[in-house]
Amino acid sequence: MLNFTKVDRTNPLKRGVMERIKDFKEVYTVFDKHKAQEQSERCIGCGDPYCHNKCPLHNIIPAWLKQTANNDLELAFNISNETSPFPEILGRICPQDVLCEGDCTLNDTHGAITIGSIETHISETGFDNGLKPKFTKNKIGKKVAVVGSGPAGISAATYLLRAGVDVEMFERANKAGGLLTYGIPGFKLEKERVQRRIDWLIDAGMTLNTNCEIGKDKSFEELENNYDAVFVGIGATKGRFPGIDGEKNDNVFLAMEFLTKIQKRNFGETTTDFIDVQDKNVLVIGGGDTAMDCLRTSVREGAKSVKCLYRRDEANMPGSKKEVVNSKEEGVEFIFNVSPVSIDNEGITLLKTQMSEADNSGRQSVQIIEGSEYKETADIIIFALGFEQELPDFLVKSGMKLDKWNGIMTNEKFQTSNTKIYSGGDSVRGANLAVRAAADGKDAAKSIVASFN
Repeated sequence: MLNFTKVDRTNPLKRGVMERIKDFKEVYTVFDKHKAQEQSERCIGCGDPYCHNKCPLHNIIPAWLKQTANNDLELAFNISNETSPFPEILGRICPQDVLCEGDCTLNDTHGAITIGSIETHISETGFDNGLKPKFTKNKIGKKVAVVGSGPAGISAATYLLRAGVDVEMFERANKAGGLLTYGIPGFKLEKERVQRRIDWLIDAGMTLNTNCEIGKDKSFEELENNYDAVFVGIGATKGRFPGIDGEKNDNVFLAMEFLTKIQKRNFGETTTDFIDVQDKNVLVIGGGDTAMDCLRTSVREGAKSVKCLYRRDEANMPGSKKEVVNSKEEGVEFIFNVSPVSIDNEGITLLKTQMSEADNSGRQSVQIIEGSEYKETADIIIFALGFEQELPDFLVKSGMKLDKWNGIMTNEKFQTSNTKIYSGGDSVRGANLAVRAAADGKDAAKSIVASFN
């Protein structure tokens, strides 16, 4: 350890641009044993580790870095998988630059430890060596229904099964995984990784029902009556429009609609009204990771040109910096400081913007530059402006208390106004990170188990 003065931070290798834009396979390679050990040895072993504190799951990061440096793969694997329901997935998709790595003591001087890449290495190398996540075989005689199979649902199911609770999961889509399966493109997360985790849950005793929508194919009342508790993790997938003229035109689409249809096509599933961007000029409005997903997907789909339009400057983009870099490498053009005004069949009318002086909190606001109106031509326009909670009928009929955004209201134990029903993730928080949904599912599961005692 403490080799940060001798060894520079190294990121995992990326596949070449001209190769990777031809398919949906992952861009980043996995560290080999030597590279993971070398990078782990850079850790200074903070007494009060900021990386651990910033992680929503409170992963014991210095501990598994130390074991990786000491070449004890099994112990590193067990520590990593103890606090996280799917570390090999979060190692790939977490925005480490604003979480654990962003708070690494070495970040501002020698470069943060490559925590996410080492996390991925530990699990993937462990799997290759026959290691698997552990589940108890001792059942406690309780059963819980999990509605939704996204990050929160998978996490809740994982920790319930570990505690000996019987779990039955209900998913309205054809495959389990929610956002992980249908929302995040394969070049960031190959779908075999998600299915592997689902298969382990099934092996541990979970019953999975796909193509089963609660409120239509099965009533929510049945779950309340037939299970000892219910966890609702239905996410927040309803896209946002900006409220401008022409936003519902035939050439305008929402990000999740676009990404889901592409992934269904990649699975060989039937999809209606497929959004074909081949040989078209595509504009994506937004600056987060979902916008980057749409941009990079459009490149792989053979778009003639792909541009990102964002109302702030690059420094104020909310997404992961590496995704912006990857997008630029793959040929995406970025246009900053523009705000949409209206849309027609030829494209989008915009006004230029500028950032204000920072206020006392350090935040800058967007200011419109009057008289700066101009037009960007486009065949396809995709809005990636964030997500809102859906309001399925079963939520309305259940009588659970909702906030003004239709989010499910919970207490510190993740209980809803119906104390038998628990919830977490985006259905409570609104659109947020997968790792925070995973943390909610984990903590909710612990509260459910505690309620049985």
